[in-house]
Amino acid sequence: MKFFGLDISRSRPADFAQRVEPPVSAPAAAAVSDEGLLAVGWGSLGGPTAVRGLPRVTPETAVHHGTVFSCCNNIAGDLAKVPLKLWQRQGDGQDKRVRQHAVSELLNGEAAPGVPALLVRFAAVYAYALRGNGHIYGPRDGGGELMRLDIVRQGSVSILRDGLERFYQFEDGAGVQRRVPARAMAHLRYMAEDGWTGRSPISVAAESVGIALAGQRAAARNAAGGTTKGVIKLGDSYESEEQRTRNARRIKGAMSDPSGDGWIVTNPEEDVKALDISAADQELLSSRKFDREMIAGIYRMPPSKLQMLEYGVKANGEQQAIDYLTDCLLHWSALVEAQLSVALLTRSERDAGLFLRHDFGALLQPTVKEQYEALNRAVGGPFMLPNEARMKLGLTPVDEGAQLNPAPNMTRTEPSRTQSEGDDE
Repeated sequence: MKFFGLDISRSRPADFAQRVEPPVSAPAAAAVSDEGLLAVGWGSLGGPTAVRGLPRVTPETAVHHGTVFSCCNNIAGDLAKVPLKLWQRQGDGQDKRVRQHAVSELLNGEAAPGVPALLVRFAAVYAYALRGNGHIYGPRDGGGELMRLDIVRQGSVSILRDGLERFYQFEDGAGVQRRVPARAMAHLRYMAEDGWTGRSPISVAAESVGIALAGQRAAARNAAGGTTKGVIKLGDSYESEEQRTRNARRIKGAMSDPSGDGWIVTNPEEDVKALDISAADQELLSSRKFDREMIAGIYRMPPSKLQMLEYGVKANGEQQAIDYLTDCLLHWSALVEAQLSVALLTRSERDAGLFLRHDFGALLQPTVKEQYEALNRAVGGPFMLPNEARMKLGLTPVDEGAQLNPAPNMTRTEPSRTQSEGDDE
């Protein structure tokens, strides 16, 4: 800029701080689209249903269905309540627990100042199961170490693309709009066709979930009195329209009064007919049981976890817990562990054998009798020290428990050969 022939401009200091966030310009960065999904048969993922009249299926509307909420709540709650431990695979194939690491503390202790790690993990996995996308913001210091793990507003995160690079734009807890690289965001995505764009299970099965939502809304209208309860046929002997309307309101009030005696007084030429629910509505309401089973199948949730006890009794509850772990939780936990390991651990740490794994021992707690019998066999086997068994029970070690017990067939003292021959004589 020139003023009276002099070149004047705003100078920039030498120690000008460079922008921390990547300089992504609007023309270069574009929102990730769904192009190419038709080529692999996934063109309808997340899109509206083609059937007219069905409710629009979105995560916000589907969560009002009790079965959808129960499935997402069970998956997120059970994955959050078990420890997510950090392990290192040794050269001999043995896995060793790593305790002194920032990732282990942030995932199991305090994720951010005043925010428990279990709360952060629950929020991310709940959004992951419901929306198909769960986000955790993990800023790093100048040395590349994680400082904290923050919960972000799950529905307001957008992905920007610049070639092969991905960036996330969102609003943090302080209300500041941020744009960060993929390294600073732990993104859980389900059924990602391009590796980045997650798909919600309920959006994939939009028509089936839409039928379930329609049945629930019909049941709610019927319970709230939103359907036609009866027909009132009025006569023509009224002196004014006001008198005719007043009598119609009186009959209607008598029909809907729960404290009434059931008798309605009318004129001879008038009639009142009560209408029950139609056969089509009855069939729709009875199909809600099938809707519950269908949604449970979408999330791989066993019926026993949704209190559908007609599929099993308390006697086989232990087997149901094992089936829930192997058929449902391992499916979701394996994806969560792999994506968190890539997002939170550096390349060198993963090359060194570090990985994350849920400890599901808390879900399969044995009874006191079963635990004592198992430890007794392990110590008398022998392959476990008595002190190791005492530590599992929370007891202090003893001096006699520092060595393995001999096998039962090695404790017998057989008499010598000469002694046996002397006894025979």
